[in-house]
Amino acid sequence: MFISNAYAQSPTDALGGLSSNLTSFLPIILMFVVLYFLMIRPQMKRQKEQKSMMDALAKGDEVITAGGMLGKVSKVTDAYVTIEIAANTEITVQKSAVTTLLPKGTIKAL
Repeated sequence: MFISNAYAQSPTDALGGLSSNLTSFLPIILMFVVLYFLMIRPQMKRQKEQKSMMDALAKGDEVITAGGMLGKVSKVTDAYVTIEIAANTEITVQKSAVTTLLPKGTIKAL
């Protein structure tokens, strides 16, 4: 009365269960692939471009810092960059604070 009948599975049901489990995980796997191509890969590319720009900094380059300061690079060391923001006015910032390398001749006032 309270005990239900137990039936054996056929071999086709066992294989169908395996493919059913795989298809249930397919949307999750697809989400991770889309996440990689839309978010992770572009961010890695942006970081690589930023690192190559920081490594290529040289005296005389015109840059913009993360704080919005514009100036010409007057000295470059391993970790810091000295930027001339006005006549006889220089500031020292970390290399990572330099966000944009401007084309030569962009800054006219210096």
